[in-house]
Amino acid sequence: MANQQLFLGIDCGTQGTKAVVLDARSGQVLGQGAAAHSLISGANGLREQDTAQWLEAIALATQRALLAAEVDGQAILGIGVSGQQHGLVLLDDRGQVLRPAKLWCDTESTPENDRLLAHLGGEKGSLERLGIVIAPGYTVSKLLWTKEQHPEVFARIARILLPHDYLNYWLTGRSCSEYGDASGTGYFNVRTRQWDLQLLRDIDPTGRLQAALPELIDAHQPVGTILPSIAEHLGINPKALVSSGGGDNMMGAIGTGNIKPGAITMSLGSSGTVYAYAEQANVSPDASVATFCSSSGGWLPLICTMNLTNATGAIRELFELDIEAFNALVEQAPIGADGVCMLPFLNGERVPALPHASGSLLGLTMTNLTRANLCRAVVEGTTFGLRYGLDLLRHNGLQSRSICLIGGGSKSPVWRQIVADIMNTPVICTEHNEAAALGAAIQAAWCKSWANGHEDSLADLCDRCVKLDLASETLPIAVNVVACQQAYERYQQHVATL
Repeated sequence: MANQQLFLGIDCGTQGTKAVVLDARSGQVLGQGAAAHSLISGANGLREQDTAQWLEAIALATQRALLAAEVDGQAILGIGVSGQQHGLVLLDDRGQVLRPAKLWCDTESTPENDRLLAHLGGEKGSLERLGIVIAPGYTVSKLLWTKEQHPEVFARIARILLPHDYLNYWLTGRSCSEYGDASGTGYFNVRTRQWDLQLLRDIDPTGRLQAALPELIDAHQPVGTILPSIAEHLGINPKALVSSGGGDNMMGAIGTGNIKPGAITMSLGSSGTVYAYAEQANVSPDASVATFCSSSGGWLPLICTMNLTNATGAIRELFELDIEAFNALVEQAPIGADGVCMLPFLNGERVPALPHASGSLLGLTMTNLTRANLCRAVVEGTTFGLRYGLDLLRHNGLQSRSICLIGGGSKSPVWRQIVADIMNTPVICTEHNEAAALGAAIQAAWCKSWANGHEDSLADLCDRCVKLDLASETLPIAVNVVACQQAYERYQQHVATL
């Protein structure tokens, strides 16, 4: 179709890579594809990934998306990449990856993070200096960990990249980063939007770390044109522009139209996130709120919980339940699960800040120990963590008229009702569930529009391409809200004892 404007959005996450083909003119997603990744897990919270898997998955997901969309890859005008935040990809001077990528969910560098935080003057000092409080998941402690645990790797570092930066580098040969994803490194000042070079010099006085940093670009700036060899490998137009891309939360914000104040996006993925757009860097005094930059020119105050569908999935596997059977049991159990409360901190926890916590089941009796109550308790427990985070954002002055729900968990009507009741806020999903991949495609269209002299603003593109699924709209039910509040207070009492 001659009047289509086709863009490819790629979201490289922890569990797999998704690709979507967007026609920015009609606002329709024409096709999507996916390919899985595996995790390297070990003792002490080691969570890593082989970056070669990402590249294979991009090729496969792209091929599947083009096939599903029934379009020719030569018609693709631009590509946007969304990536899991905080991960560390190290390259040598030939552009080769030095070791597996350490991921956001890796907590092996907790001792290094503790020392760096003390060096910054604790939470208060970190907030004053960077505008965020560094956490074990962030990139900075992974650098110190590499220096101490793998000095031979550290000595060969020529480039320090986040996962999405690395994919952009693979696509274009250019090493750069944009403010949104850079915000989650722990060596970036979110107020001034600049690298904190001194912090890297403190880790390594030789200056090799600052020399390895990517250059910073604005969200609407392209990284460059796709390399001819990669264009051929992916079956894509060799003139396709690669946009700045961003972290999965930043791209999820664009993919849910969360680019102006008032909207809240909540993601029910392997981890849980809640974020809202802000026009100023109003840094919260609470260490759990990360005032990241957005990938749309503003800021994106955000909270992240480490345990969500990974925790519900663990209970499902324990009982050998498919999604339908699991949801049916959740629905059978009463609100508050007859007093059964799960603190689902299987991965430690970031919000509330309990990195060394483990999961626990509380309030069990001879009569309430049922599969249905345990299924309900894990969904409630993970959602209570998000409620705790949403309250922090609300205390920081963010309005929440409605919540846009994304991620795997949002597909469940029973979970949507639980979210609406626990948050006491209407909930709605987007028509297209892969919000980060969609956001990346929209950002690519915005980037192309800038290159063409502002044909479309980002707001125009979001209005056209982000569609709400009216059938998914879920309103809080007054009696449920009261019962959920009681269960939430019980959860808070249990958390306080930790």
